[in-house]
Amino acid sequence: MASGSYLVAGLGNIGPEYSLTRHNMGFMVLDAWIQASNAVFETRRYGDLACVSWKGRDIYLLKPSTYMNLSGNAVRYWLSKLPVTEDRLMVICDDINLPFGTLRLRKGGSDGGHNGLKNIQEAIGTQEYARIRMGVGHDFHPGEQIDYVLGKLSEEELAEIPELCKKVISGVQDWVFAGIDQAMNHLNGKNLQKN
Repeated sequence: MASGSYLVAGLGNIGPEYSLTRHNMGFMVLDAWIQASNAVFETRRYGDLACVSWKGRDIYLLKPSTYMNLSGNAVRYWLSKLPVTEDRLMVICDDINLPFGTLRLRKGGSDGGHNGLKNIQEAIGTQEYARIRMGVGHDFHPGEQIDYVLGKLSEEELAEIPELCKKVISGVQDWVFAGIDQAMNHLNGKNLQKN
């Protein structure tokens, strides 16, 4: 890929009551990335925004402040304001259809029932953007999905978060530097070895 700028949106819900919940996996990755860099988030329109550099590329990190189901408003706004096109958009979110700890990078596709992805697709008019889904499992009974995704991670799960965040960050960096296909081979293949 050529040099340039990229936008990485980590999905979650704002507010301390949502901290460390399954639905906030995207926020956790971006928070870990900021902690590992010298960048800081600034509260801007529709979210917190930071910029990190990676091998000559600018990667903008966005934590929407619109709540999950309206994430598309923030993504659409920042795509229009930053020197970034949709092919350089990456979204990081939770996924109840994958076991906890499983990571899946895809070039595009359906929202898979995820309201944040659905809203982004509606807002930007395409489902052809990269996304990393972070598995949170589906240990809940019918009708309990909302309570589950808004529930706190267990101590065992929290212990795995730092390593999962490192893998996702590495996957995004691969995507920026080497392209989506190599990043998919690396991130998804690494996961298959774990299972």
